[in-house]
Amino acid sequence: MRTLPSVIPSDRLDRDMYLVLEDFSSGPAWRETDEDRTDYRTLISDFLSGQYDHPLRVVAFNPLEGWSRDASEDVAQELELRISEGHEVAEPVREFIERFTASAHCGSMEAATSADRGSTCKATAVTTAKSALR
Repeated sequence: MRTLPSVIPSDRLDRDMYLVLEDFSSGPAWRETDEDRTDYRTLISDFLSGQYDHPLRVVAFNPLEGWSRDASEDVAQELELRISEGHEVAEPVREFIERFTASAHCGSMEAATSADRGSTCKATAVTTAKSALR
């Protein structure tokens, strides 16, 4: 099978890009984003400045390298760090952070030793899964 050359220059594809799935009143949709605003630094800045009203998930991808992944946990941890440095965020962004950092803490040894934390982690995981499906 013959492959055709891409109509998009490869230098524009050789970078990591980030898109946000947001919950709009009509339902979840990928947030329209200018190509030059899909980098990690801009994404974090947009979260901190309140550009996202109800973020559900962040996906990272690199078209030239051919990979994609859920980057929600990484973004939530970065935002959590920024808050600890004095930045403020809106309540929906704080909920996003809690959803993804709570699930990250569930796997820790400390959480595994507490029955209460275990049930909280399970409830958080169920709530996160239900939210993502809405």
